[in-house]
Amino acid sequence: MEILQTISTPQDLKGLTVVQLETLAREVREFIIENVSRTGGHLASSLGTVELTIALHYVFNAPKDKVLWDVGHQAYTHKILTGRRDRFPTLRQHGGLCPFINPAESPYDAFISGHTGNALPAASGICETMTKAEISNRVVAVIGDGSLSNGLTFEGLNFVGMRKQNLIVVLNDNTMFISKRVGAVADYLSRIMTSKRVRDMRESVKNTLKRIPLIGNAVYRAAKLIEGNLKSAVTEGLLFEEMGFRYVGPIDGHNLSHLVEAFQNVAAMNEPILLHVITQKGRGYHPAVKDPEHYHGVGRFDLENGNGTKTLTSPESTFSDVFGRAVLELAGRDPRIIAMSAAMTTGTGLKDFAMRYPGRFYDVGIAEGHAVTMAAAMSLFGLRPVVAIYSTFLQRGFDSIVLDVALQNAPVIFAIDRAGLVGPDGPTHHGTFDLAYLRSIPNLTIMVPRDQLMLVKMLELALSLHRPVAIRYPRDRIVEQPIKGQKLKLGRYEVLRRGAKAAVFCAGPLCYTAMEAVKDLEDVAVADLVFAKPLDAKGVRELVISCGGRFVVVEDGCAQGGIGSALLEVLQDIGIPLRFKLLGIPDRFVEHGALPDLRRLIGLDAKGIRRAVQEVM
Repeated sequence: MEILQTISTPQDLKGLTVVQLETLAREVREFIIENVSRTGGHLASSLGTVELTIALHYVFNAPKDKVLWDVGHQAYTHKILTGRRDRFPTLRQHGGLCPFINPAESPYDAFISGHTGNALPAASGICETMTKAEISNRVVAVIGDGSLSNGLTFEGLNFVGMRKQNLIVVLNDNTMFISKRVGAVADYLSRIMTSKRVRDMRESVKNTLKRIPLIGNAVYRAAKLIEGNLKSAVTEGLLFEEMGFRYVGPIDGHNLSHLVEAFQNVAAMNEPILLHVITQKGRGYHPAVKDPEHYHGVGRFDLENGNGTKTLTSPESTFSDVFGRAVLELAGRDPRIIAMSAAMTTGTGLKDFAMRYPGRFYDVGIAEGHAVTMAAAMSLFGLRPVVAIYSTFLQRGFDSIVLDVALQNAPVIFAIDRAGLVGPDGPTHHGTFDLAYLRSIPNLTIMVPRDQLMLVKMLELALSLHRPVAIRYPRDRIVEQPIKGQKLKLGRYEVLRRGAKAAVFCAGPLCYTAMEAVKDLEDVAVADLVFAKPLDAKGVRELVISCGGRFVVVEDGCAQGGIGSALLEVLQDIGIPLRFKLLGIPDRFVEHGALPDLRRLIGLDAKGIRRAVQEVM
């Protein structure tokens, strides 16, 4: 790590030779692998952009030149080169380095990242601001190939090309997604090249060339080579050129001398540039190259073999796993059931479904709004779509949920994964707002399973209803000893523990935390609300009255507008004094860290719940 130890800011790169930059790239890659093996993180993406990042900071002058990263999965080298090398071992830990790009952490982080698609619109805004201020510094947006399935990216491309902004877009193509998107253009071109008119013309040219004495066959072979290269160039660059960009590439994203030369060349241009760079996801670590999907986001692992390290808190089975198995089984009974994901097939537990029923599974890419509207249409024309999307990403489809699903009462089932706090990925990925924004939408039924048994029951109930349904569940492992409970009835809550001194209302796995919190408190009731909407107003009112108006609400979502607010709405005219506490995610963005630490900090652990109950009593 001799060279890496000398790099504190990007300015320290400027005096290095290309050979030294290549040595630095090896050192950075080793440093990332070693540290992420201890902390977990987005390994494969960042390993693929080591040389790309070094070349960027070698040529451009951040932070005066602005470098924006789409999502931030690719940006570990950026963090290391911009003064955060010594803090890198604290990555994703509470109080440590942020998992994604955050301007509050460093002046080199130009704009926050976390959800794909915002880099280009943000870069466009910075360009416009610089132009008005007559500032000549450059703006570079680094986007992954998966960004090309996101509408925001194309909206940004359209505007930048229209305004002819002085913006450089670096397309990091690791072939994980772009082949399907650009493949559509390739398919179009292939159809043109195989049309009868073109075939006849090619045959005529072929025969003419071959009739040339002595050199005919050689000329024909050269023409074929030119045709192949031309087709490749048009296929990859046509779309961007038509949108107003000068297309450059594709170039090898691991050849530092080529990258440096390319960046130096485009830095001298004053027009929209799209530089297409081909990289290998996971490069430098064989297990990540072999299985880049698994190593996209990974927990701690054994450095020697890449195997995940086992800890006392390692989940053996998660809510996502249970969901995947349940929807697969239900699909075997009902051929109308289809499943849909937005670039998270494995994360949502749908990998086996996709393999078993490839014709009934749809991965739409990073296009949540499209997924919602597509599912609405499918449901209205006879299919039963189950749409599995992480809570934090479903926010992007809000308008489609309101207008395309709820307004038409389309029977779409939303399986909302990663609801509540998700831990080390932090505020861009916590699923804290779904209950509040979904509760405001008419026609929508919202269920919150406390354990795996309830999740399966809820899926079955949702499929029996001809209306939109949302089922939200956490990233957590399943409950070891789930309560069997009663038969699920629409809009009915369930009392898990009886009492008359105070009541604790909760939803989701926090029901078990609440049971633990009050286990030695005499005469305290615990009720699982089961449904966030419709709420069991009659049951809630009766239990609150029987407890003398004393209650606590516990929820793993934002307290503003959440389940606690729903309870107060049904209790507003109850006619007795109320003494209550609403426990949930506070009115702030919760930082990253281990889940137990975060829940303890905001009072959603057993001690915090117990304290709140004692206060209302």
